[in-house]
Amino acid sequence: MTKPRLLDLYCCEGGASVGYSRAGFKVTGVDLFKDYNQKRYPFKSYKSDAIDFVNRHGHKFDVIAASPPCQNASIATSALRAKGAKYPELIGPTRAALIASGKPYVIENVKGAALRRPAMLCGCMFDLQAVDDDGILLHMQRERFFESNMRLRPPRRCNHKEHTWVGGSYGGARRDKYDAKYVRKGGYVPSIPVQRELLGIDWMTQNGMFQSIPPAYTEHLGKQIMRHLRRMETAR
Repeated sequence: MTKPRLLDLYCCEGGASVGYSRAGFKVTGVDLFKDYNQKRYPFKSYKSDAIDFVNRHGHKFDVIAASPPCQNASIATSALRAKGAKYPELIGPTRAALIASGKPYVIENVKGAALRRPAMLCGCMFDLQAVDDDGILLHMQRERFFESNMRLRPPRRCNHKEHTWVGGSYGGARRDKYDAKYVRKGGYVPSIPVQRELLGIDWMTQNGMFQSIPPAYTEHLGKQIMRHLRRMETAR
């Protein structure tokens, strides 16, 4: 059986792409790669404007996924926005292009983004964790939201009650867990090897990890999308 083809727009260095590949898709990525290393992307990729590419080539794929830049909604850029920084809102134009393609689609973004009835996934749903360099167990609480024209569900509810220590991977966070938790507050970013284990990613640059989706998220969604495609095929 031929693998279904999935187009991953705004693919960065491939966190989402790897998850979809593990779910059984043949993945192609598209990004301008201005802030990312295209050579680190693990699949065939094109350096292109995402919306232009899907308008010209979206019909060649079975599913289209997209992760538009999140700076206009992310907490990481809230201070810059308060000072007047402006970022493009690409979710609306991306959604319009995906709807026009007529394909099953998924749009990923952060909390507060202009998504419609999204499903939320978090690291705690997949037991994403790693032992820090000092021997303390860290848990990842990385909420990401997914809009789709298919019904997508999380594996279980979010539960952080037993997470004494939390770590992540994002720019501008604290590098000392005690300072992050007790003094100045904020997110804690451990060493690169620990970040890699938390995310389930071992091929990216640091900036790639800052912006990535853990592959576990899209592997979970990808399996649901596969079942959707099978039902569509059976119904024909």
